[in-house]
Amino acid sequence: MPMRSWLFVPGDSEKKLGKVAECGADVVIVDLEDAVAPQAKAAARPLACEWLAGNRASASRRWVRINALDTALWREDLAAVMPGAPDGIMVPKASGPDQLQALAAEIGELEQRHGLAAGSTRLLPLVSETPAAAVGIASYAAASLPRLAGLTWGAEDLSAAIGASRKRDSAGRWTDVFRMVRAQVLLTAHACSVLPIDTLHADFRDVEGLNRVARESYADGFAGMLAIHPAQVPVINAAFMPGEEEIAEARRIVEAFAASPGTGALSLEGRMLDQPHLEQARKLLAGLG
Repeated sequence: MPMRSWLFVPGDSEKKLGKVAECGADVVIVDLEDAVAPQAKAAARPLACEWLAGNRASASRRWVRINALDTALWREDLAAVMPGAPDGIMVPKASGPDQLQALAAEIGELEQRHGLAAGSTRLLPLVSETPAAAVGIASYAAASLPRLAGLTWGAEDLSAAIGASRKRDSAGRWTDVFRMVRAQVLLTAHACSVLPIDTLHADFRDVEGLNRVARESYADGFAGMLAIHPAQVPVINAAFMPGEEEIAEARRIVEAFAASPGTGALSLEGRMLDQPHLEQARKLLAGLG
C-alpha cells in the first residue's frame, strides 16, 4: 500500500475523528501535539486510543503524533495510545538519532506489555524544527534505527527559531535555508532506504498551488506529503502516482534491456539509456504493486 498522503486530525475532536476514515488518506495521524490545546491533551489521549482500536481494519494506516520528547507529556501520550496498536508514532522536534533510539526502547517495552508484535510500531521524526536538529539531519544515515519508516520536515517551528520573516520568496519558492533542509531530508531518507515525506502546503484552500507543489515534490523524489485538511488528500494521492505515459515509458525501458541481456547502455527512441535509467524504471513499476 502506498503512503502518499499523511493527514493530521486533531486528537481531541470526536467529530473529525469520526469522519477521517472516509477521506482516503493513506496515513491518518491522530495529533496530540500542536492541534490540541494544553488543557485538552488529557481528554484527547483516550479519544485517540479509542479511534485506533476501532479502526484496526481501516484502509488507512493509523499513526499518532505525540508531544515532543523534551516535554513531560510524551510518556503519557505513549502509555495512552499503545493499547490501540498504532502503526507508527510521529516524533515532533526530533533532536537526532540518539533520541529516537531511546524512544524505540520504551516503545519496545510497551509493545511487549500490550501483546503487540516486536518492532511493529514504526517512527517518523520531524527532523528540522530546531537549528541544531536541522544541521544534523545527515546523522540519521549512519544510525541504527530499525523502526525508522521515513523522515519528514516542517518550516513553521524552524522559521520561528531563526527569526525568519519569510519562508518563501516572491515567486512562492522556498528560500535558501528551507530549500537546504528539504534537500537534506530527501537525500538522507534515500540514504537510509526509508520514505522521504515532504512538508505540508499550509493554505488548504489553494488547490492549484497544492497540485503544483505536490507534483514537483513527486518529481523531486519524495514519496509522499503531509496534509492538514481532507480536501488535500485526493490532490496529493493523484500527484504521487505516476501517469500513464510515465508507466508506459518505464515498461519500454525494462523491455528494451530485457531484449538485450548483458547490455550496459542502449538507445531507445533517440535517447541513450544506461543502468540508472533501468533501475529507476524498475522502481517505478515495483511501486505499482
